[in-house]
Amino acid sequence: MLSLLCVGAILVASAGLRANADTATSIEGLLGARSTTFAVLACACLVIGAVIPWERLLRFSMGWGRRCGGEYALITMAAIAASLAYVPGLGRTVNGSQRWVDLGWFSFQPSEVAKWILPIGLALYAIHHGREAMSRFKAGFLVPIALAGLVCLLVAAEDLGTGVLMAMVATLTLVASGTRIWHVAVMLPIGLLAVVGLVVTSPYRVNRILAYLDPYADPQGIGYHIIQSMGAINGGGLLGRGIGEGIQKYGYLPEATTDFIFSVAAEELGMAGALLIVFLFAWLMWSGVSVVTSAAPAPGTPDTAESRFLRLAATGIIATVTLQVMINLLVVTGLAPTKGIALPLISRGGTGWMMTALSLGLLVRLDRIGGRLLPGPTIGELKEAAEEAAAPEAESAVA
Repeated sequence: MLSLLCVGAILVASAGLRANADTATSIEGLLGARSTTFAVLACACLVIGAVIPWERLLRFSMGWGRRCGGEYALITMAAIAASLAYVPGLGRTVNGSQRWVDLGWFSFQPSEVAKWILPIGLALYAIHHGREAMSRFKAGFLVPIALAGLVCLLVAAEDLGTGVLMAMVATLTLVASGTRIWHVAVMLPIGLLAVVGLVVTSPYRVNRILAYLDPYADPQGIGYHIIQSMGAINGGGLLGRGIGEGIQKYGYLPEATTDFIFSVAAEELGMAGALLIVFLFAWLMWSGVSVVTSAAPAPGTPDTAESRFLRLAATGIIATVTLQVMINLLVVTGLAPTKGIALPLISRGGTGWMMTALSLGLLVRLDRIGGRLLPGPTIGELKEAAEEAAAPEAESAVA
């Protein structure tokens, strides 16, 4: 993650250059760049995520939080965050889409907050209901996917790519928690119909599909983005033009610092640099999967609620990063229709960098304690304890 942040800070500073400004390629210019500041803040968020006692917070939530619906509170927070962009006076329109919240001194994309809260809320839902309940259609899939779908629709109304990403991550998290595959297969047509409906009712999304099918049919119009992206990738050759020496960023390649930052990397670093970035992401994903699998209990050992929650939340985080990287790389290389999906830890975005780093901090925490979680009550024992604690209150109410 630190390697990707360093590469991201350099590429964002380079991609943000103008024809008459070359100071950002110097050490002084890079150290004072906005991207470097956010990279440092992201490192701080990684440390914070690594030291937060997630397992102790879960133990607390299994008592008071279970009775108060802690999982529903988290999913509600994700929905509120996703809807902030539509609040008059707060929402800000950028490039025709209302995806930002402007607080005057600070602006951010609320979908970035909702994207990371949702899988943690679903992991908590799975722990509170237990593995047996998660294998049933209504409790284990219909209810949580309906709640997640509401959050995804709020995001997809203005940002279809992120909304689809969140829906895929939510589904994978539920499957990892015990949801049966046939439950997903039954509801999949409804999700596909929702995506098709959002596409056909939006002219610019239809144009993106047409540009994907044949970008050269309108090279100066709907096909401009992808043609310029492929031109940048092709222009880099094997070793690239050099940092700061790219041409496409000077008014040719749209969104050079965000959605198409990988194209800038391919032009300035060449195929070698592009493959290095892909390798770093693959290493990050493999490390995350290794952490999750190593935290699984040994055969014959009871699974604790803390361990299972951390594994499910970490699965959602790794799935989010992996799918986001795959979608971005497919888009910039012309293998998928254009979507507003950033490349994690590389594309410019303070909120995205910090939220990603904070979430990856949970993986660090799981790696530190995953295989050494102190033996504690199993999920079934915690559930029984919660029911016993609630029984006197129920009897008192009846009396």
